[in-house]
Amino acid sequence: MKLDELTEAASRGDLDTVLLAMTDMQGRLQGKRLTATHFLNEVAEHGAEGCNYLLAVDVDMRTVEGYEMSSWDRGYSDMLLVPDLDTLRPVPWQEGTVMCLADVAWLDGSDVVASPRQILRRQLARLAERGWLANAGTELEFVVFLDTYEEAWHKGYRDLRPANLYNVDYSLLGTARVEPLIRRIRNSMAAAGMVVEDSKGECNFGQHEINFRYADALRTADEHSIYKNGAKEIAAEEGMAITFMAKLDEREGNSCHIHFSLAEDSDPPTPLFAREEPLFRSFLAGQLACLREMTLMLAPHINSYKRYAAGSFAPTAVAWGKDNRTCSLRVVGHGPSLRFENRVGGADLNPYLALSAIIASGLHGVDAGLELEPALEGNAYTAGDRPRLPETLRDARDLFASSDVARGAFGEEVVAHYLNAADVELSAFQSAVTDWERVRGFERL
Repeated sequence: MKLDELTEAASRGDLDTVLLAMTDMQGRLQGKRLTATHFLNEVAEHGAEGCNYLLAVDVDMRTVEGYEMSSWDRGYSDMLLVPDLDTLRPVPWQEGTVMCLADVAWLDGSDVVASPRQILRRQLARLAERGWLANAGTELEFVVFLDTYEEAWHKGYRDLRPANLYNVDYSLLGTARVEPLIRRIRNSMAAAGMVVEDSKGECNFGQHEINFRYADALRTADEHSIYKNGAKEIAAEEGMAITFMAKLDEREGNSCHIHFSLAEDSDPPTPLFAREEPLFRSFLAGQLACLREMTLMLAPHINSYKRYAAGSFAPTAVAWGKDNRTCSLRVVGHGPSLRFENRVGGADLNPYLALSAIIASGLHGVDAGLELEPALEGNAYTAGDRPRLPETLRDARDLFASSDVARGAFGEEVVAHYLNAADVELSAFQSAVTDWERVRGFERL
């Protein structure tokens, strides 16, 4: 949607609300509901203020210690949400509503460098210096429940009713059971300007996936966040709930596979990986070299690491293969469609941070002239000579902390900010007593 279209629709009374949204560290949309009149008269040009704690809280929105940019000592001052008018789009599942995503700046106009969208913008600028563009597609899995979010809360998230009671991977019969919800999500996202390709069932009970056409990396990250938020809102309206937890139970987790390629910044953009094989090989070699130290940006939560289990279609080894789903990095396509798929991240990742890690890793491989090792053939789960992905958030945190590539690509301020986010998550988990502990220890210890 263009700004003049919004103006006309508001004057007709067809639109009355504008959602101004930024993406926080957890990849969630945060912001304000503005009247269309106020947005048009003031905010579209000048932006709107928001408390800087939005980039310095945990999942529960608790103010926590350790962030340089935001604290009680600094008074939790404002930052500016600067509308990116290129992202203006309708929100079909909410009456009379449109959405505009925002970049995040300080009141003097300088970037808030720890903002996920600003982190990705800087990595894209590094590519642009070389005349390159990044194309990406993210594939998000989720589990659907017949319970509402409120019912799930009151049940303590136990004894929930999955929408399917058996594995419906590729099953047209099984997916038909949930088609009213999935169809509404597909059609709503298409009406919001996204290019929807398909939906399919997955392995876990009630697990599904909706796929979108690849786009430039910033647009992909934007639409990933909008879709994830919108899918939850639509499910709630339908009296259901969906979760994007990386690992809900002992069955298959929710993945977020990321397809990635480079193109030359020309008119039209020209795919580079097939045309420039040395570039493709060194960029992919960079992924392998940096994957362990960048895992924190692909798997940011305690629960993220529960996905990494042999035989689960989630990777455990740092390896690449040709159309090999046991590897962390799977090369697929040919000619202009040649790309690699990063299979490390779960559906709980922040797409801006994940794509930033991929770009930074690839540029390291190019600049260092890294040689690509031979593709792994066979089962990467049993390849004992391969490095393994970090097994815990603490391992990933420490690897990220020692990464010269991360510091060179993102800067000390960003590295420190996201290390603190990991420390906050680790501290919260360490202080929690789980159901598992109670079951094991209540009587028998």
